[in-house]
Parts: sequence; structure tokens; C-alpha cells
Amino acid sequence: MQRLHAASIGHGVVGGLVAGAVVALWFFVLDVFGGEPLHTPRLLASVLLGDGSGVAGVRLIAAYTMLHFGVFAFMGAAIAGALALIGVAPGLVVGVAVALGVLDAVYYGALLTVGANLLTLLPGVQVLLANLFGAMAMMMYLHRAEHAATPLGPALLRQHRLLAQGILTGLVGAGAVALWFLFVDVLQQQPFYTPAALGSLVLLGARGPDEVQLTLAMVAAYTVVHVVAFAEVGVLLVWAAERLEQSPGLALLAFMAFVILEGLFLIVAVALGEWILGRLSWWAIGIGNLIGVAAMGRWVWQTHPRLRQQFLERPVEVRL
Repeated sequence: MQRLHAASIGHGVVGGLVAGAVVALWFFVLDVFGGEPLHTPRLLASVLLGDGSGVAGVRLIAAYTMLHFGVFAFMGAAIAGALALIGVAPGLVVGVAVALGVLDAVYYGALLTVGANLLTLLPGVQVLLANLFGAMAMMMYLHRAEHAATPLGPALLRQHRLLAQGILTGLVGAGAVALWFLFVDVLQQQPFYTPAALGSLVLLGARGPDEVQLTLAMVAAYTVVHVVAFAEVGVLLVWAAERLEQSPGLALLAFMAFVILEGLFLIVAVALGEWILGRLSWWAIGIGNLIGVAAMGRWVWQTHPRLRQQFLERPVEVRL
């Protein structure tokens, strides 16, 4: 157990304010894209501090803004203090844990306290991404302020080959899928409609084709989400490939996991919005999914010679 210093608490307060600013900026940009600047703080101010009607004046929004940054400052101090006490350096993994565990819990806990409808107030994906970006910003600030010796950013990739290879594999898959849907959109004489539609659905909660924001900003925003998602899949794929290098008998189990993941992808797509499947067509989504998997699989196959040796030169003993 480490000693807690006042400097760590101070750094945590500043880190929390940085995270709060990132979250506020994220929702401001989304509100601008949606044509309703300050929609999110107005809505949350009405629910948490007002009558829940969705209408809030300047004073109520200002009060909510002070509450927003006050809560983030408190959480930043608590998180920094906890990390200092247990001797854990700020990092990416800690940031993900903070986003999923602490920030989301505080947000949804506050809404539950006032009896708000969690599913319709704000899209869950928006909240998750906002908290993830905010937590990453907090960790980056704390890492610099605390002069942590552990690597962060590009230095982390140089030390962790799995992470670097996984991200590169994900970029290959993301590029292949993006090119496929660009081809489909051009055939339908609607270039970049697919990323705009998916971005409107995921980031703005669009409920139909009429609410799609076909703008360069929306395409760019969704591209970031697209690349991040594929980078995560790429890391998992490279990790699985390295496990198969050591135990090729797990090949059937890996294939079954792949089939399950494909099924889960379709279930999530339906849950997000049935209209998107009708608009983009099942066949386009299915082929795009297969193209992404094939591109990443091919890349992993080429960059893992030991895996090729295991499958081409040795008989595979299937083990469940």
C-alpha cells in the first residue's frame, strides 16, 4: 500500500476536469451534427435538475454544467487517489476500466436516482464512447503529471507487439470493409451513404432513413468508430492466432467462436436499428463482414509463419 500525497489528489482534480471537458466537447459536436446545439446539456439539466420536460433555460444549463465538472473533478480526485494508494500507474487498460466501471456507473446511477428512462434518454453507444474518450484523456494527463515510468501511446505499441500487430490487422479489415461499402454506395449512386447512415444510427440515434446526416463530418466521425472497433477485433484475432500457434488442436473451437461472433454481430445490428438492415441490404452487410474477416485472416496468415507451418506441415488434432 502506497502513501497518498496531496499532489496526486490535485492531479486527479485537473484530470477529472480534462475528462469532463472531453465529454462535454463530444456531446457538443454530436449536437451540432444533429442540428440542435446544446441539446444534450439541456436534456440532462431538465432531467436531473428540472421537471424532466426536456426544456431548460440558460441558468439551469449553467447549473448543470457546474454539476458536470464538479462530479468529474471529484471522480478524478478519487480515481487518482485510489491509483496512488494501490500503486498502479495510469494506463490504457486502467482507462477502459474507469470508463466502463466508474463513469458509466455514475451516469446511469444518477439517472436511476431521478427515475429517468435509461434506454431512450441518450443512445448508450454515445455515452460509452464519451466516457471512454474522457477516461483516456484523464489517464493521459495523469500519466504525464505523475511522471509514470510505464509506457503510454506509441511507446506502448513498441513494447507490446501483440497490440501493434492487432491494430495493424484491424486497419486492414477496416479498410477492406470501407472499400466494399464505398463500391456498393457508388453502384447505388449514393457515395458514402453507408458510413453516414451507420454514424447517424450509432452516434445520433437515428430512427429511420429520413434522419441520416449525409455530411463529411458524420462520415469522418463514424470512420473513427469504425477503425477503433476493427482495431479491437484485430487484437483479438492476433491473440487467437498466437494461441493456435501453440495449440493447433483448438482450431475447431476457434471456428465455432467465429460463428458465434458472426451471429452476435447480426443480433447487435438488428438491436441497433432494423431499418438499417433494410436500407443497406442483408447481402451487402453479410458480404462486407466476410470481406473484413477474410482480409484480416489473410493478413494474419501471412504475418504468422509458425501458424502456417502448424497447419500445412503437421496433422491437426481437433480438441474441444
